[in-house]
Amino acid sequence: MSGRHPAAAPDVPARPLPETGLRLLRPIASRIMARRWDIRERGAHHVPERGPVIFASNHIGWLDGPLLVGRAPRPAHALTKREAFEGALGVLLRLTGQIRVDREANDVGALRTAAGALAAGQSVVVFPEAVRGSGDFAVVKPGIGWLALVSGAPVVPVVLVGTRGPGQHADARPQPGARFHVLYGRPVTFPAQAWPRPRETVDAVTDQIQQHLREHLERALRTEALELPGPLPAEELHG
Repeated sequence: MSGRHPAAAPDVPARPLPETGLRLLRPIASRIMARRWDIRERGAHHVPERGPVIFASNHIGWLDGPLLVGRAPRPAHALTKREAFEGALGVLLRLTGQIRVDREANDVGALRTAAGALAAGQSVVVFPEAVRGSGDFAVVKPGIGWLALVSGAPVVPVVLVGTRGPGQHADARPQPGARFHVLYGRPVTFPAQAWPRPRETVDAVTDQIQQHLREHLERALRTEALELPGPLPAEELHG
């Protein structure tokens, strides 16, 4: 996957992230997850087989990132909190080409790394809510709109259910045998726009993506007769 994807804005150079480790470890991770949990996946046919893709997922539990990186229809590079890049886990994240992001700042460097991977035709996982919570897309950060405008990549909505139960805290580990639902939706695409990209334009695209994500969420929950876990415990919301 080398060279610039024709949809990318001309001011974003193609910078592919390493995928050798990712391709070697994904089958192993996928098998381990399938043995430990009951994973139900729907809508994978919506994911383009080639070219850049942005997986835009809700974020409810600790396992969301590993679940998508390990089992998405294509190898993917997730924007991952910088705190995870320590010790043995940090080595694994770097080996598999995950993207370090500072959630406490406007991390332009992380977004540009993701944009470079998309320009090279790779796929990226974004949690546009930024933090774990209800998973209802009530708040969507503008980074997803910026990436969509820079790359021209299809934004595939993803709904995760089951990785955190009602009343559980953000770091709760799912019990063996727990059932997860991974529901992919119809992608939405915006034409790539070269610099400058006014904040008003980015915000408008972000709003459209948020609406698309919420529509997919409502449809997926209704069709599969599922419910989100609700908000985090009060002590986490205020602590």
